[in-house]
Amino acid sequence: MLTFFKRLFITLLTVLLVVVIFLVGMRFHDGPLEIISGGPFRSGELSPAPDDWSFLQDRQTIQFQTLTPARSRTVWLAVYDGRLFVVSGYMTTGYGALWKQWPHYIEEDDRVILRIDGRLYEQRLERITSGPAIEPVLAELSRKYGDGLGLGAVEVTEGHTWMYEVVER
Repeated sequence: MLTFFKRLFITLLTVLLVVVIFLVGMRFHDGPLEIISGGPFRSGELSPAPDDWSFLQDRQTIQFQTLTPARSRTVWLAVYDGRLFVVSGYMTTGYGALWKQWPHYIEEDDRVILRIDGRLYEQRLERITSGPAIEPVLAELSRKYGDGLGLGAVEVTEGHTWMYEVVER
């Protein structure tokens, strides 16, 4: 019986060690791997930002990198009236506090780099807490990702979901 628990402990410890090594290694990777955060972008061509982001209307995800700390992630997006928006949900939940750290980085330094189709766009994320864009952006998110998101303007205005517009630096 002791041998079984010893093998189980060694197996669990090995799995944990592999996961930790993988996550630490991702900090040095050129960008994220789907939902796993990555390191700073090392590839891509610096380009001027478009005046109209409508070409992303049906795109499911984009990558962006915060500058402080230099980490990248993949996020959902919404385009409304040619403007680009990203949101971060679960901001008032316990698991959201662990999983969604990038919005707190944006409070300190709102500069980001978007990587889309190999192009890099130096931008800022400006938080939206009120205004006429909230409802249409949430409607676009529901259209793209399903009505099961349960997002309404109250989630944004009360801070449960943080909404950002991508704007010029």
